[in-house]
Amino acid sequence: MIKTIAIQNYRSLLSICLPLGPLNVITGANGSGKSNIYRALRLLAETAQGRIIQTLAQEGGLPSTLWAGPEKITRSMKIGEGPRDPSMRAEPQRLTLGFATEEFGYNILLGAPGPGASAFPMDPEIKEEYIWAGEVYRPASSLVQRDKAVVKVRDGRGWQMITRHLTPFESLFHQSTHPKTAPDIFYMRETIRNWRFYDHFRSDPDAPARIPHMGTYTPVLSADGHDLASALATIMSIGDDAALAAAIDDAFPGSRLNVYTLSDGRMTVELTQHGLLRPLSASELSDGTLRYLLWVAALMTPRPPLLMVLNEPETSLHPDLLPALARLIINAAQHTQIIVVSHAGRLIHALNQHPDCHSINLIKSLGQTEIDGYGLLDGPLWRWSDGG
Repeated sequence: MIKTIAIQNYRSLLSICLPLGPLNVITGANGSGKSNIYRALRLLAETAQGRIIQTLAQEGGLPSTLWAGPEKITRSMKIGEGPRDPSMRAEPQRLTLGFATEEFGYNILLGAPGPGASAFPMDPEIKEEYIWAGEVYRPASSLVQRDKAVVKVRDGRGWQMITRHLTPFESLFHQSTHPKTAPDIFYMRETIRNWRFYDHFRSDPDAPARIPHMGTYTPVLSADGHDLASALATIMSIGDDAALAAAIDDAFPGSRLNVYTLSDGRMTVELTQHGLLRPLSASELSDGTLRYLLWVAALMTPRPPLLMVLNEPETSLHPDLLPALARLIINAAQHTQIIVVSHAGRLIHALNQHPDCHSINLIKSLGQTEIDGYGLLDGPLWRWSDGG
């Protein structure tokens, strides 16, 4: 389970450390930084997929994603005194991302290329990466160190260099992941690859979930939901069929879900509702009903991930459906760590009734995202690696 997420210099996140539990709700007013937390988590996940540089480029390049305020926000600034010139920096500005579980920690540091060093000056370079043992970094606990092109792994009391030719746009997960020569890198990469993200399922008339698709074994719902029927059929086959039926009845009392296979092997979803003379196909379902079925398929997966991140799952759902969605999320949190990013009061209230729910309320001060009620000593214990 992830215990801490740490972010520096990403959009409104000048410096923030989030303590996490089994079930987490990140809330806050519009513009407080919730979406930036979600984007930063996605960036961390992209390190293990080899796409962090491309993802940053899609966001407009490193300059547009870096913290735009002063290097430090001093007490005098908070009371309206002192300079606030963002160009007054003692050190080069770097984007740093990290997390720690009970067993291992990881962080990555990205910065601008040197003058003339790259044909793509908007792309960042990966300057350093570290993997360490335990929740908190210490030099003695360091297991893997990447400094520009050189990657070293711990070898007893010394270090073994496993490559000196890593390019600045590749994470150490891209080349140095042999399970025998670099087991810690391999383990960390597979850990991050196990994270799962769901963000704004489509429900328009042409949404992938409304269109029949070829049926196949689908223990994990895709990010766009096109395999909804297959995912629900898989839950019925190898998952908890009774719990699936109960989740449907919880949201739509008296309703029954059916997955219908067409003559050509494609599958589609039908919902029989109390009082209707025929079932409704996926193309006929309301936006909210379709989205709820998508969340059922995502949360009741027979192959739960280590971490599941849900971004504004309340979108298009009627407020009366939010307690049922909360119960789905709470049940899923028994098998996987969950982070919910939301501003729906009714959903947040329902989740907070669970004793294991950890609520993080974000606020913004002088453009910087902070955790409401947290002082300097209230956050989780965290140390950046030597370069961070």
